[in-house]
Amino acid sequence: MNVRYHYPNATTDVIKGISLTIQKGESIALIGKSGAGKTTLVDILLGLLDPQHGDIQVDGISIYENLRSWQNLVGYIPQSIFLTDDTVERNIAFGVPDEFINPERLQKAIEVAQLSELIQQLPEGIKTKVGERGVKLSGGQRQRIGIARAIYHEREVLVLDEATAALDNETEQLVSDAIQSLSGSKTLIIIAHRLSTVEDCDRVYMLEQGRIAKSGSYREVVLDSATRSNI
Repeated sequence: MNVRYHYPNATTDVIKGISLTIQKGESIALIGKSGAGKTTLVDILLGLLDPQHGDIQVDGISIYENLRSWQNLVGYIPQSIFLTDDTVERNIAFGVPDEFINPERLQKAIEVAQLSELIQQLPEGIKTKVGERGVKLSGGQRQRIGIARAIYHEREVLVLDEATAALDNETEQLVSDAIQSLSGSKTLIIIAHRLSTVEDCDRVYMLEQGRIAKSGSYREVVLDSATRSNI
């Protein structure tokens, strides 16, 4: 890609010539300190920011030739999931009229996101209302509804932006299991501070000051670096 980007009225690039290749079905992690450029890079990948230099291509075709088509393939799962004061069903099939909700797709999304047990325990199952901003659900349950939503809408690329950062360890494990179950069938791009969440990623990219400082397996980038820093 050789992507460079600077914010309007800024003189310094925050993304400084980054190039990377992601294979379909691969899971990659972007790690690094705050200000390293992770979120800006993801905003560029999402098509929210246009780089001043470089290009993003899918199968050799620039996403900018049909940006809307690219964005329809991408599901974004942030740290805080937007939920309406409506049923679990409508929050998963968000934006789809009731008569067009596909029961098979809905059930598959629920299973992949590991929501089956929760829904069985709810008083009205998938027809249970979640409350304003999902107040009746825990953080982990809201995150899993966000994952189920992306699955239901058949997004091919899932971008998880600190999706487990606010969760306790047990809940984080449930969400991580749900994410990991998608590996191979969906292309995953994961931003994380908590390194345990990216242990199973195919590749890890460590960003420093807008550049890729290191890339490789979790062991090569995280464990070996930690070992050397302790020598």
